[in-house]
Amino acid sequence: MSLLRRVGAAALAAGIGTFAIAQTPHAGADPSAIRVQLSPELETTLASQMVGRISALNGSLGASVAKGRVLVSFDCSEGDAKLQMAQAESAMAKETLETKQRLRKLEAAGDMEVSLAAAAADRALAAIAVARVQVAQCSVLAPFSGRIVKLHVKPFQGVTLGTPLIEMVSDGPLKLRLNVPSKLLRSLRVGTPFEVDIEETAKTYLAKVTAINARVDAVAQTLELEARIEGRPGGLLAGMTGIARFKPAP
Repeated sequence: MSLLRRVGAAALAAGIGTFAIAQTPHAGADPSAIRVQLSPELETTLASQMVGRISALNGSLGASVAKGRVLVSFDCSEGDAKLQMAQAESAMAKETLETKQRLRKLEAAGDMEVSLAAAAADRALAAIAVARVQVAQCSVLAPFSGRIVKLHVKPFQGVTLGTPLIEMVSDGPLKLRLNVPSKLLRSLRVGTPFEVDIEETAKTYLAKVTAINARVDAVAQTLELEARIEGRPGGLLAGMTGIARFKPAP
């Protein structure tokens, strides 16, 4: 073999050896350790349903809010004016309809006139309903009790339709989300207990599986689970992470 070929073969062998070492799992790695994350039961981003200017922002980062509380108020002077206009037009259309109905009894008006007046009255009522919906959009309410985790806007800021306003997470017990090797499916059931170590609290908690996905990820060969920590221990927040450990199947 020529000198050039011998040098090339040695370099290739050295590269393969280095790659094999890099891919070798750490001797101390725990194959039963599975990463988990704490997630809220409900979470949402409230967005603007109108174009307008924010007149009040009733919340701060981390604040607790009750369901139905007004979180964001918009300047609704235009919407209020449209509602008043629609109500005035409805009153006029109703009066016209009543007049036409009286004239019809006296045979001074035809059926077509009465029908047209009735349609105009119905259209005016529909305009009131539309105006009320628009006025309702001037106040953004908390859809559930929870806490504010992010504010996207500031008071007196102008926004457009669909602009993110506030991010919220719900109160109550948090759920664990994790992906386990699909081979564990033979021993997993809803209610299967396991332990989870949360890194931020440095504590170990007992948890139970509450939901098992109906599909295995064929590429990663993993199965998505949801679980809950037993009881209601304090100090846990959404976004915390940890390690879950399942007992090996007998």
